[in-house]
Amino acid sequence: MKSQTGEKWLSAEQPGSTVAMTGSAAFQSQYFMRDTAAGLITGAMAIPLTIGIAIMSDYPIKVGLATVAFASFIGWINAWFRPGNFIGSPGIAAGLAPVLAMGSATFGWENMAFCIFLTAIMQAIIWKFNWQRYLLVAVPAYLVEGLLAGVGLKILLKFSEFTYEISDTAMTEEFWNTARLQMIAISAAGLALFLMLFSKFKNTQPAIPYLMLIIGGVVFAQFVEVPMIAVEDVALHLKLPLPQADVSLLMLAFMVLFCAMLAIVDVIEQVMSNAAIEKIDPLQRKTNSNNSLLAIWIANLGSSFFHGMTNLDGLAKSTTNKLAGAMTKFSVLVIGSVVCFFTFNTHYLNYLPKFSLAVIMMFTGYKMIAGLVHVTHHGSYALTLALLTAGLVYKVGIFEGLLIAMALHGIIHFMVYTQREKLSRQTVVKRYFDHLKKDSSSHLQ
Repeated sequence: MKSQTGEKWLSAEQPGSTVAMTGSAAFQSQYFMRDTAAGLITGAMAIPLTIGIAIMSDYPIKVGLATVAFASFIGWINAWFRPGNFIGSPGIAAGLAPVLAMGSATFGWENMAFCIFLTAIMQAIIWKFNWQRYLLVAVPAYLVEGLLAGVGLKILLKFSEFTYEISDTAMTEEFWNTARLQMIAISAAGLALFLMLFSKFKNTQPAIPYLMLIIGGVVFAQFVEVPMIAVEDVALHLKLPLPQADVSLLMLAFMVLFCAMLAIVDVIEQVMSNAAIEKIDPLQRKTNSNNSLLAIWIANLGSSFFHGMTNLDGLAKSTTNKLAGAMTKFSVLVIGSVVCFFTFNTHYLNYLPKFSLAVIMMFTGYKMIAGLVHVTHHGSYALTLALLTAGLVYKVGIFEGLLIAMALHGIIHFMVYTQREKLSRQTVVKRYFDHLKKDSSSHLQ
């Protein structure tokens, strides 16, 4: 149980055990080696994931890495005062990658810093008034799972192109030439190796398949010509996140709506991640979602000043962090340090083959689609709506797809109440707000 200050905690007692432990959520000397080792392993895994998500977001890879490093340092500092979770690893979210890409295409890259700044302000308001309780009721979890499945399909198809991409020197008039077929065979072998290792180590050391694929790919590329990742060494500048002078009032209004969606999805994903992180905590410590939101919006606010991206505690990295032996947020400081090294030494990343990155990101997309399995526990209506949301997000767009799905959800509920239960419109509205108030108190505070 955590104290109000967040500086001390007591681990939940195991059945038949009277052992209780106290210490800082950010650092404990007895766990120094474990946290350091876990941070090094998770940090190495975070590099290819961050690269892939940055590419999907149409952001410079260096900016994505800088965002992860900065968010990690903020997460560790926050753990000294108001710990949200104890082993969660911050990073840029795969589920928000197409949203950021859409923002860049719609508003222009120059205005994205302002959008992230505005998103952070909205999240600060949500944090201040603890509004995530209501968001979890207004936007059901199965709608979010559907959204993530649609995004996962986008990611899977986007990076599948890397599995048959060949260098310009190998191009011929015939599309399916020998070089392309060879590239497909190499990618298939890499995918098979990754899945085999993941199946074997997913419950013990899930970073092993990532590390082996990357190391193996780097070594393989020294003997066989394959397309490589090209990292642009962009300069990182501190600058006020202001909109460009030519932004019209109509575009500004659309920006506000865009940032509201970005803020809401980011918050809901973080709360859902916190619930999962709490279950895998090695000392069964309770998470505090509102404290996690504090770290998120501070990190987002800070990253907007160097044109950074949004962040949250990713479940894949957090699970790896736990299984690698992490006990406190000191591991996150180590993760941030590893990512920071590559942020300022991007030339090392040019040794990464595209097919290795493709396998990792295609697997990430598959896992997001597989999240629909969780929806089956909510019944056939929830599964149908989640599948519809996924289809709309993939085909129509993330912003439009989510809005259409939410509108349909509201219309169906309204019709059920008014037609089947013969209730007046005023009674339906009152019942909804009563339901909102009642259910919100049962969610994580």
